[in-house]
This record gives sequence, C-alpha cells and structure tokens, in this order.
Amino acid sequence: MVHHGGRTGAAGGAGLDDVARLAGVSLSTASRALNNHPQVAAATRERVLAAAAGLDYVVSPDASRLAGGSSRARVAVVVPHLSRWFFGRLLEGLEVGLRGDDPRGVDQLLFLVGDVAGRRAFFEDLPARRRVDAAVVVGFEVDEAEQRRLELLGVSIVSAGGPSEPFPSVTVDDHRAGRQAVDHLVHLGHRRIGMLATLDPADRGPDRRTQAYRTALVDAGVPDDPELLVRVAFGAPGGADGMSRLLGLRRPPTAVFAYSDEIAAGAVRTLRRAGLRVPEDVSVVGIDDHPIAELLDLTTVAQPVHEQGVVAGRMVRTLLAGGEPPPSRVLPTQLVLRGTTAPPREAAP
Repeated sequence: MVHHGGRTGAAGGAGLDDVARLAGVSLSTASRALNNHPQVAAATRERVLAAAAGLDYVVSPDASRLAGGSSRARVAVVVPHLSRWFFGRLLEGLEVGLRGDDPRGVDQLLFLVGDVAGRRAFFEDLPARRRVDAAVVVGFEVDEAEQRRLELLGVSIVSAGGPSEPFPSVTVDDHRAGRQAVDHLVHLGHRRIGMLATLDPADRGPDRRTQAYRTALVDAGVPDDPELLVRVAFGAPGGADGMSRLLGLRRPPTAVFAYSDEIAAGAVRTLRRAGLRVPEDVSVVGIDDHPIAELLDLTTVAQPVHEQGVVAGRMVRTLLAGGEPPPSRVLPTQLVLRGTTAPPREAAP
C-alpha cells in the first residue's frame, strides 16, 4: 500500500484526505485506488480517480516508488504515433539517452495520444495519474492549457522532435529544412514547383515546412500559384494521390517538394506509372532521410532523428539528478543529393 503523507507540495492544493472525502471512501482505499491495487473495485477506482481529477490532486511519485520497492526513476513518454518510422527511431534514441551508463536505466511509461479526443482526455486526466518523475513530449506542440496541466505534475518536462517549447527541448528547424529542399530546386533552375503538404490532426502547431515552401518561392521571385500546393494524407498512398492531382493540372510542375520521404515515395511511384522519368521529367525531393530514401535514391533533407532522442534522454537525466535545466538544442539538417533531382527540361512534361 502506498503512503501519500497528506497534502502534496507540488500542486500546493488538495491532499489524499480531500480526495477520500469527496469520493466517500477511506484513506487506505483512496490510496489503493490511485495506485491501481487489484483488490479495489472498478467502480470505486473510477470514483476516486474522478475525485482526484476534480481536485487536481497529484500523487507523490516518491511514495509510489517506495511502495513498489523500486528506487528507479519513472518517465512518462507522450507520443501521437507509434507506427511511423520517425517516432520509433526517436524512441530508440530516447532509451539510449535515459539509460546512460546505468544498465538499469529508468522505467518508461508510454502514453499514446493519437487523435484530438485522446489527447484531450490524456491531459484532462493527467493530475490524477502522477506516478512519474519526468515527462517527455514527443513530436507535437504543447499548447498553453496542456502546458498548465503538465506543470501540475510538478516534475521535469522535456520536448523532443517537435517545436521548441518554454521548457528544455531538442528539435530541428523545420523551416530551415524546408528552405534547404526548395532552394535546391530553385538553384537547379525550376520555377514551377509543386508541394505535397500534410497536417497531422494531432498537431495543432504551425506547418513550418509549408511556410518555408512559400517564402522560398517569394524570395526567388516565383509567382504564387495556389493550385501547386496540394494537401494529402500522411504516407505513401497520400503522396501517390497528390502527385496524380498535380499531373492533372493544365501545367504540371517540373519539380515537387514533399513534406516527408514517405510522401515523396508515393509521388515517385505515380510518376513512374504515368510513364514519366525521375528526374528527367519531374524532380522530387523529400525530408527526413527515411531508410526508404536511400532505396529509392531519393534526394532529401536529413534530420538526426535518433540523436534527438539521445539528447532528450540526457536532458531528462540531468534534471533528475538535480542539475540546472539544460539549454534547448536545435540540431542541424543536411541536404543529401541523390538521383531524383536535376535541372528542368526546356519544356514542362
């Protein structure tokens, strides 16, 4: 059984006794319910969790660990996707950074918030779930309301693979990566450049890669043509569909910038099925340096995904050791020239 010791100092508000009183149960029952004890009835557990959430009660992680006989730190890892390569690769790096030189590492609790409803429910229930010493937010932007809910935990927070946040973060400059891709096409001589863009519904932040596409064209003196910007579902099927739509235009593009390598792979497939040559007829460039990019000989802008995870894990270890909050890091991206980009032909395909 977990001993909570009355009121928690992290949130400076309700204590276990308040939760027990509101739920109509004893202190011991409230404690067992908050720690998922198997002998607590489901209805009672739900009542206690609802009372804790209503009071923004924060469970003491130190007491929880002592009760479980464990001295290992616990880290909550919040991700919007698990099936995508980017997130799997970053999580591998995060594990390396969290483990450091200690073979025991830390306990990681993975929370999947794949859609808007799931994300909202996670942050609303967060204060009642505190059994962690740190939290890592992976690949999405935290808004002000969500940040306040995280701060209720009273634990260290690190962001990895998303936009820079007011707490320690490690990321890449998506605007710069987009400029590297589009500027490359401009320097090759392309003026009719399309983009296959996407916007994940779990990410409410600005689309910096699309912003980079627009500003690169403006800087190059290329007139804005809205029909050349096509939004597609994330992944190769979306890229294939978007490329078909671009080829259906009266004046198709001579080059295409894809939001990601997966989308670029779909675009290349459609071009080849249409009997067009890449890059002789249409150039294609992506972002990420996904393993599929090398297989397709795809020109791309590489970002250090694994390294972002490693650096984030090290940041967490520094905070858990009582060190000063580490400065946020923006890791560099690099244009990787392969075989899918070339100067345009004199006539558009």
